[in-house]
Amino acid sequence: METTNGALNRKLRMALVGGGQGSFIGRVHATAAILDNRAELVAGALSSDPERSKASAPAYDIKPDRAYGSVDELIEKELALSETERIDFVSIATPNHTHFPLAKAVLEAGFNVICDKPMTFDLAQSEELVKIVESSGAVFALTHNYTGYPLIRQIRQMIQDGELGEIQAVRARYLQGWLRTRLENEGQKQASWRSDPAKSGAAGGFGDIGTHAYNLIRYSTGLIPDSISCNLKIFEEGRALDDYGHAVIRFANGALGTVTASQISHGRENDLSLEIDGTKGAISWRQEEPNKMTFRRNGEPHAIYTRDPNAPFTNEMGQAASRLPAGHPEAFFEAFANVYRFAYDAMVKRATGEAFETRNTIYPNVYDGVDGMNFIQQSVESSKQNAAWLPLNHDCARS
Repeated sequence: METTNGALNRKLRMALVGGGQGSFIGRVHATAAILDNRAELVAGALSSDPERSKASAPAYDIKPDRAYGSVDELIEKELALSETERIDFVSIATPNHTHFPLAKAVLEAGFNVICDKPMTFDLAQSEELVKIVESSGAVFALTHNYTGYPLIRQIRQMIQDGELGEIQAVRARYLQGWLRTRLENEGQKQASWRSDPAKSGAAGGFGDIGTHAYNLIRYSTGLIPDSISCNLKIFEEGRALDDYGHAVIRFANGALGTVTASQISHGRENDLSLEIDGTKGAISWRQEEPNKMTFRRNGEPHAIYTRDPNAPFTNEMGQAASRLPAGHPEAFFEAFANVYRFAYDAMVKRATGEAFETRNTIYPNVYDGVDGMNFIQQSVESSKQNAAWLPLNHDCARS
């Protein structure tokens, strides 16, 4: 018996797709997934090359008989196992162009999915994936991991509670410098697929990190997008996709937002920042210093909020996303794990026959994925039309 009174009396069983030798994000998924001891990695198809997939398995402590050469083999052999042995969910940590077919196959087999972003190769695929998720009844989470930082959750609730008043302006920037040169020509794996339109999709930097900045605006403020004007540019001659971009967004309530993404700014590492201006106050936060946030009101001293789950100023969302006492830094792995952590709650409910929320979730979901793909498509199209204003809201996006 695996369930008692609505509780799941075991760890969730995970399979990892991608994450083979040379992978960055696969190892992050594997680490985040087990951080809270609620899941175990038991199977994987770690590479599109069957030999490399099996050779990568020992690094994850995956036993040889569950180190599969393909996703099709993974699904077939896992379904052949008893319900007390087979996996509960699959984490997809592969290049963009593979996300849709992999997620589709896994969902149609009845397994839950946690997928890396952007969700699909193009908007049409993301719209189709919504239908597949809805018909499957499975849990689908998207690893926009920056939504998992405790102070981002704190900001989200402060805005929902009206502490900033009406949101009028918001600025999100994600600045990197690692593609200042044509690193993709040097055989660097991460640069190679991200700069290849056949694997990355219609956008380069704007699809890779601009989507994080946009998602952070949507997640924290709840603002509904209306229209977008965007300029994308390739500064490194010969590169096929944008390495710099800037977008202006009009929101339905009249607010204005900007998204800037760069991969050619010297000395910038993963400098994601968020600034929000409301009628009652303003907030600023930086991912590279994630355990503090500044709150400003005219005529008052600037307030520095730290990640402190025991402080009276920390709200319920901020507390729920924290693991450690104040002063012990929580960062990238913990934020990533918070996406998993709250998706697990839904997976447990599904496994025990309970109803679970699919749209208004604390973790990014399939509807956020459509929103992100729509942002990419309209950004690229606007830039092609000399920064023309184009509609941005999408019927499937989170409201």
